[in-house]
Amino acid sequence: MINQFFRKKSVEQILAEVKATEEGQNEHGLAKHLGLRDLVSFGVAAIIGAGIFATIGKAAYEGGPAIVYLFLFTAVGCVFSALCYAQFASTVPISGSAYTYAYTAFGELIAWVLGWALVMEYAIGNIAVAISWSEYFTQLLSGFGLNIPTHLSMDYLSASRGYEQAVTDLASGKTLTVSQQAAYEAWQNAFQIGGFRLIADLPALLITIAITTLVYVGVKESRNAGNIMVFIKMAVVIMVIVVGAFYVTPANWSPFAPNGIDGILKSVSAVFFAYIGFDAISTTAEECKNPQRDMPRAMIYSLLICTVLYVLIALVLTGMVHYSKMDVADPLAMVFDEVGLSFLAGVISVSAVVAITSVFLVFQLGQPRILMSMSRDGLLPSAFAKVHTKYKTPYISTIATGFLVAIPALFMNMTEVTDLTSIGTLFAFAMVSAGILRMPVPQAMRDGKKQFRVPYYNSRYFIPIIYFAFAALLAFQYTDALQYFVSLDYTEEESSKMALRWLFLALALYMGVMSVWRSWSLIPVLGVLVNVYLMTELNISNWYGFGFWMIAGLVIYAGYGYKNSKLRQQEAL
Repeated sequence: MINQFFRKKSVEQILAEVKATEEGQNEHGLAKHLGLRDLVSFGVAAIIGAGIFATIGKAAYEGGPAIVYLFLFTAVGCVFSALCYAQFASTVPISGSAYTYAYTAFGELIAWVLGWALVMEYAIGNIAVAISWSEYFTQLLSGFGLNIPTHLSMDYLSASRGYEQAVTDLASGKTLTVSQQAAYEAWQNAFQIGGFRLIADLPALLITIAITTLVYVGVKESRNAGNIMVFIKMAVVIMVIVVGAFYVTPANWSPFAPNGIDGILKSVSAVFFAYIGFDAISTTAEECKNPQRDMPRAMIYSLLICTVLYVLIALVLTGMVHYSKMDVADPLAMVFDEVGLSFLAGVISVSAVVAITSVFLVFQLGQPRILMSMSRDGLLPSAFAKVHTKYKTPYISTIATGFLVAIPALFMNMTEVTDLTSIGTLFAFAMVSAGILRMPVPQAMRDGKKQFRVPYYNSRYFIPIIYFAFAALLAFQYTDALQYFVSLDYTEEESSKMALRWLFLALALYMGVMSVWRSWSLIPVLGVLVNVYLMTELNISNWYGFGFWMIAGLVIYAGYGYKNSKLRQQEAL
């Protein structure tokens, strides 16, 4: 019975499905339009968006200029995962991303869990992107004197919580913040039906409808639109770096890490959210002309390009304006306002709308292909796998994704969805890295095409050195923190966080022993460790949300997926 939950699809079986699709024997075939340049463009489009135009301000406020270290550390973790994604994408060139990879490495149940986590990454992530787009769009319109009523441009949760806090502050004689004032007005001015206030983020709904329509029409049209938007936002980002460099005041970089390592790590969720997207490239494998060659290159190229830009942007912004002023929704526009370049601030606001739109496009393109892959395997209803006869897109999955994003975006809060997206993505990255350790080394060539392989470095020789270096660093540089950790005398608030760290320590010890014993490949081992560590730095509330989401997914699998699995039905014959 237990073995049935972990039945696997072989690489050969998946490749046979790909071949059947390419030869037109499969009704679910997709059109191949994407080359290396298009894939890199998709990667950059997905990565550079709300992270650099919005969340980087909060990150700089918490960690100061030293936030560049977190960008670099997070990028290293992403590179480890990207190399593992690249091997899977080259070996198993089919839509489905980490879901399909897990099916070959771990079996059906883990594949479902990972596929369900990807729904959290893409669909829930796009809710955050829709909300961020709405904020920038309404700010842009207000600059032209066009004001959307607050109760039609704010989510219900933010309005409700903001109103309650505003009432409390007014009663105590405090001055309301800008966000509290907006929430108060939204609550007071909203229409009411039977006591329920109609407060909804309509711009978020409209952009969801527009992007879903574009994705429905075809990948070629999405590619062309994405390439244009990437060109615009890359030009603006480079302009920010070049022009901003002339307004840098080195004194603003002191202190470099005002809140120490704790302040830097407070922004793990925000910074990691800025990197989400490179893995979305893998969902378009069946629409790629040469996935074995182009997929690995596109992931690495897009990640490297964005990391360099992120580090430069972080240094320029914190050099132009003191980090203590960075806790704003539009940090790039704000810093240019501060130095008297209001015209450029307006240009940045326009480009932010374009940038976030491109992120929305790539995520909305990826989610339907995950649903389509799960449907092909029988874990979701067959309707999700249907491909439009004219547009060659998974149209029912696309429409379903549109509803999955549009309705919650009307009412949900930005913070909750951002954190859920980060933990779901980190989980996927860790599992993909672990999957490489379970897979046999792929052939160098298959069907005349070179396959990418993660470079092998024997972790037997590297992991002990890395562990010893970290232990020495903790012992000599963070003595107080280490003593507190081993004391087990935690405050109630800290107990959950410390429990996660003890679990990570147990995992690290296990990975260390297995690395020495079995000579595991170093890069996947580091990919697992870095991503799981980043998960432990997220708030415990994120873990509760992640747990509830996974429980809901397992209920769906037990009620539908297990019984309708095509692999199970094949084995029963």
